[in-house]
Amino acid sequence: MTSAGLTAKRGGPLRGRVRAPGDKSISHRALILGALAQGVTEIEGLLEGDDVLRTAQAMRSFGASVEQLGPGQWRVEGRGGFSEPSDVIDCGNAGTGVRLIMGAMAGFDFAATFTGDESLRSRPMRRVLGPLGQMGATWTGRSNGRLPLTLQGGNLNYLSYRLPEPSAQVKSAVLLAGLQASAGAQVIEPEATRDHTERMLRAFGAVVDVEDRADGRYITLAGGQKLTGTKVRVPGDPSSAAFPLVAALVTPGSEVTVEGVLLNALRTGLFTTLQEMGGDLTVSNVREEGGEQVGDVTARHSALKGVSVPPERAPAMIDEYPILAVAAAFAEGSTIMRGIGEMRVKESDRIALMANGLSACGVGVEEEPEGLIVIGSVRGNHPVAGGARVTTKGDHRIAMSHLVMGLASDEPVAVDEPGMIATSFPGFENLMRGLGAEIS
Repeated sequence: MTSAGLTAKRGGPLRGRVRAPGDKSISHRALILGALAQGVTEIEGLLEGDDVLRTAQAMRSFGASVEQLGPGQWRVEGRGGFSEPSDVIDCGNAGTGVRLIMGAMAGFDFAATFTGDESLRSRPMRRVLGPLGQMGATWTGRSNGRLPLTLQGGNLNYLSYRLPEPSAQVKSAVLLAGLQASAGAQVIEPEATRDHTERMLRAFGAVVDVEDRADGRYITLAGGQKLTGTKVRVPGDPSSAAFPLVAALVTPGSEVTVEGVLLNALRTGLFTTLQEMGGDLTVSNVREEGGEQVGDVTARHSALKGVSVPPERAPAMIDEYPILAVAAAFAEGSTIMRGIGEMRVKESDRIALMANGLSACGVGVEEEPEGLIVIGSVRGNHPVAGGARVTTKGDHRIAMSHLVMGLASDEPVAVDEPGMIATSFPGFENLMRGLGAEIS
């Protein structure tokens, strides 16, 4: 893919079986915990997008041996902790990567400097730096805790931290820091967020206590725990599977199956929402792999209807709202998405970019400070005009979402910076073409 842009246009039905790339959240965590652990961690199905490869390189910089054995097959040999890096840690576009790595590194008595690409350098890190600072870490950086910044770790105190807003990244950073804190750490979640860190810590031998109380979920990690290398099988990413599945739902005559998709209940909010909209979405061959439930998800072209998405569902599908907005554009009636202010501090302001892109393609939208309303309409099988070149600000999910929209719009839809798609979904273009999509 080049920076020249990509264009998607309407063609025939999409058909076939594919496997989604490995889950990005689990891939980051497998590398980081493998590097913190003592001994060898063997990883199967690792996502080899740029974000995750940056984390792999960072783990080398912190002293772990990290090598690729084959496609998706990786070996990490940890030394039981991090050592001081000799150079700046460049996390590229990886917001998850940098926040989790800062948490893991904060427990060790040395300084490390972090930077990233233009997008990552514009994103605030204070949500993570705040609790790390309460534990005893210090930092020097740009205003609002933006990169580049230098973090000094070591001698951390116990912290019981109530998340001000749902964030698996902040929770994970505090727990990873707590591994080295004298008495561990506790995170209290008002709303449950994705729990891959807790599950994977257990797989590496840590004791993590999770208790649901009236005022939230209490996650407690005792201090002084040692991790031991293990085997990790990374399931297919539901956030990536969403693109071919929604493409099938909105393209007449289509039937697509994505195999081996992660079915963790804290990650499947989109699938639930699509079914509520009348989407013919079925799950089969459900099994357990590496402590996580996975299965094969099949989508068939459906007449969708607008719904109001419960705001409390947002943590379980925060990355999927852009592609949900595309499904909503083809639905009858309005789809109301609220409680999604988190989208404004992702790789881009995703609420604004989706509103602009949909509007440019003839879809009615109403933008709210923490919400988006997509006003669907009914005009045969193709209620979306299309015909726009969409500005993505280098955001991979914005680019993929609009390309999916172009597959069922009256006129082609183009995106301006498709190169960033490789950060989370390397091979997206070829996978979609293999199903019959017209993307050029």
